[in-house]
Amino acid sequence: MNAYLKRVLDETKAKNANEPEFLQTVEEVLTSIEPVLDAHPEYEKACLLERMVEPERTIEFRVTWMDDNLQWHVNRGYRVQYNASLGPYKGGLRFASNVNLSIMKFLGFEQVFKDALTCLPIGGCKGGSDFSPIGRSDGEVMRFCQAFMTELYRHIGPDVDSPAGDVGVGGREIGYLYGQYRRIVGASGMGALTGKDIKTGGSILRPEATGYGAMYYLVEALKHDGEDIKGKRIAISGYGNVGWGIMKKAADLGAKVTYFAGPDGYIHDPDGVTTEEKLNFILEMRAKDPMHCKPYAEKFGVEFVEGTKCWGVKDVDIYMPAATQNDVNLDWAKKIAASGVKYYIEVANMPTTNDALEFLKAQKHMVVAPSKAVNACGVSVSELEMAQNAQRQYWTAEEVDAKMQQIMKNIYNASVEAAERYGLGYDLVAGANIAGFQKVADAMLAQGIF
Repeated sequence: MNAYLKRVLDETKAKNANEPEFLQTVEEVLTSIEPVLDAHPEYEKACLLERMVEPERTIEFRVTWMDDNLQWHVNRGYRVQYNASLGPYKGGLRFASNVNLSIMKFLGFEQVFKDALTCLPIGGCKGGSDFSPIGRSDGEVMRFCQAFMTELYRHIGPDVDSPAGDVGVGGREIGYLYGQYRRIVGASGMGALTGKDIKTGGSILRPEATGYGAMYYLVEALKHDGEDIKGKRIAISGYGNVGWGIMKKAADLGAKVTYFAGPDGYIHDPDGVTTEEKLNFILEMRAKDPMHCKPYAEKFGVEFVEGTKCWGVKDVDIYMPAATQNDVNLDWAKKIAASGVKYYIEVANMPTTNDALEFLKAQKHMVVAPSKAVNACGVSVSELEMAQNAQRQYWTAEEVDAKMQQIMKNIYNASVEAAERYGLGYDLVAGANIAGFQKVADAMLAQGIF
């Protein structure tokens, strides 16, 4: 291993020993850019890696709110503003009970390179809280969001940091957060948050954007091998906005999601989630009981397998993990490889453990694509929302969709070109890391030490 790379990795592990998710993503990214470090000794002279693994600013705060029974609760809020060398900080907010500083830093670090891949003028960050909106009333969610924004507002703004949604933060939560922001600052500041309702300056297609973009990336990967998306069968995990977007766009393109998994098990629908009735039921199902996918099987008379995941099924062409981090470990990776499936397309942030990812990449029959490239369309449309807000304009679905397709095509091509430039062949994982890293690195060098 490159001596500079090894030293920085060792130092990072020593300083952040209690942050496993953060260390996982740092190791995955940095080890894949070793050829770049060998070719650019100036990066070491400028302490580039040391600066890159350290957030520019970490904000941690108390959030106190009252439930419907007039009981007080205290949660912890975070905003990790990682790197703004390319533009204002841009990244989502996650409300989930397992949120901690390690997860915030891992997501923020990934976001830096993801945002760089879009070639849009945005930096990387992430935030959230260990509050879960699941099972809470609208009033409780509103009061929590207002308490959260009462602290966060002083750290954000259209030209500073523009949060968006993530797990547990959808249109409802963004609406409450934006309302409190507007109330406090006394101005619209529409670009201060994205993922807003269309009626309050949101962009059309934002809920579907990540899933749509994942499918557009997949189309490019299939084209590389002379294959068509039509008729392809897809297995996914997760059925939130991302999974739902994948289902919708797959149906539009002539493919179909035939397996999808939730925490309670997975369903197998040979006809695919392709009809408007099925797609609408997904929305109804997760609104009523977001932790179970069994109701889909009961509604449409299809197979439900309880208590396990669909990784390893053989009657699909593509796997797309779209739920949460580390969904696929080495044991599942071995089942995936043994199934003979050719395409493994990450969609959720870091859905694969490092050992599982290396194992899958080593399979000669498989094409592996990384989440930081595949799911970048979500943040891209968030930036497009900022642009529309700044210009006081509204773009049609056709205009936004055309921009999404071009952005994802550019990301795919940049990843392929970067891997080939450093003699790595058709390595989409290393290519994405290198393309994102060099864009950020060159910007940091150009701006000097700070």
